[in-house]
Amino acid sequence: MISTLEGIIESKSLDSVVINVSGVGYEVNISTSTYNRLPTPGKSVKLLIIESTGMYGGGVNLYGFLTTEEKAIFISFKNSLKNTGAKKALEYLDKAMKSLADFRRAVVNKDLKLLTSIFGFHRQTAEKIIAGLQDKLDDVKISGKEKWVKVPGGVHEETIQALVTLGLRESQARFAVESAMAGLEKIPSTSELITLALKHYERGKNYSPNRSA
Repeated sequence: MISTLEGIIESKSLDSVVINVSGVGYEVNISTSTYNRLPTPGKSVKLLIIESTGMYGGGVNLYGFLTTEEKAIFISFKNSLKNTGAKKALEYLDKAMKSLADFRRAVVNKDLKLLTSIFGFHRQTAEKIIAGLQDKLDDVKISGKEKWVKVPGGVHEETIQALVTLGLRESQARFAVESAMAGLEKIPSTSELITLALKHYERGKNYSPNRSA
């Protein structure tokens, strides 16, 4: 079983990296967050590795992480959430990486608003995460401080109500606001969030509000 890989980066993309280890190229699945922190091709890197077989069969795939905390959160997603394979766990990890400290606090405090507004999880997924990861993150050592001490519930709900007043259905307004918040690093004002949410709504009029992600 492969636990780490250390070698030269041959190539990288948003979802994978090829590492040359003593002449053998290993393709490793990664999150976008990991991609953004990897050195350029030609430089050396060391990744922590998880081997995983597809939920419906197939060969063994490699998943790589730069830190032990990322690896631990990935394992929690994959092993503790029902019907969550490695690729979906990697997608969830990418969202949680906005602030692992805040993510753990949201799970421990059963804070749906923080998981949906800041991290961009849909409500059904957030509920599944809270139920599945309770007491699973206690022993995970998280580096970094919390970014969002207060939940932006006021701005979040005010914006939804403003969009409903403008003619959107509540499900459309909530989806647009959560999509807009998912891409932000700081809490916006209500007026700023209304503008961003309307842009997301215009780009995704054909969305399905009940889709899982």
